Amino acid sequence: MTLFAPKFFNPFNLTTITKTMAMTACVGIGFTIVMICGQLDLSIGTVVTLAGIIGLGLKQTMGYEFSVPLAIVAGSLIGLINGLLVTKAKINSFIVTLGTMTVLQGLIYFVTGGNSIALSTPDAFAVSDFLSLMLIPLVTPRVLITLVLVVVAQIVLSRTRFGRNFYMVGGNKGTAWLAGINTDVTLIIAFVLSGTMAAIGGVLFAMESSAATLNLGTNSLMYVISATIIGGTAMSGGKGGVLQTFIAILALEILYDGVILFGLGNEVKIFLAGLILALVVLYEAFAIYKHEKTVGQRPELVKERSK
Repeated sequence: MTLFAPKFFNPFNLTTITKTMAMTACVGIGFTIVMICGQLDLSIGTVVTLAGIIGLGLKQTMGYEFSVPLAIVAGSLIGLINGLLVTKAKINSFIVTLGTMTVLQGLIYFVTGGNSIALSTPDAFAVSDFLSLMLIPLVTPRVLITLVLVVVAQIVLSRTRFGRNFYMVGGNKGTAWLAGINTDVTLIIAFVLSGTMAAIGGVLFAMESSAATLNLGTNSLMYVISATIIGGTAMSGGKGGVLQTFIAILALEILYDGVILFGLGNEVKIFLAGLILALVVLYEAFAIYKHEKTVGQRPELVKERSK
């Protein structure tokens, strides 16, 4: 992109890329953990929107010091409901979160009357200016918060027993249970984290822009799913990482930015995203097929065949 895309390599454009990917990367943290557990959370996009609506809608009467925590708690509560329905009611996570997404969409339109929320008060602009402030090249406070969350999540997943439990549950739920892991609690925690991270991403974005539109999180779902799979997280569970998802989100955002700078339309952006996702899914399916063909064979025979 630096070589060929016009006006790509300049501080303003690169900062725009990091600021744009910050919300999606934040949402991707929780979604990756859920997918590592072998589940899906389709409600993340509407949680992003709901958190932005709550954070800005209640700010006038309660202030950010109360409206922001309430928005995050709302996201956590939605994640808790999803987790309980999946683990206790034994409903497939696809169906549960699809239903949650639909209900939240209706709730958002009912509460807002179909209108977006925008703030124009001096204190709201002050918060917006702070979140947009350039701390170091390419990094604003909102981007910094996202980076810290990504690093902490990656360390927890890879370096702690708590984090490795997610991989155990996603890899083989029966084995995880035999190993003494409370699989239901682990899954519930994963969904709570997903809702919490989506709410944090949504409310921070709304605070920086001083506005919460009804389509705030509309594109987040497919964007995050694509990046998580491209980053190597298996849809069957037990494999993946938050850092890989973050790198995939950054790569996709660079690609999308280049498409815009080349003067191509949004339809090209959507086509490229779908093409990349399709190729990655096909590759993963081929890798699984190849692996299953060699399961049970003696190592020396597999080694000879691979030559």
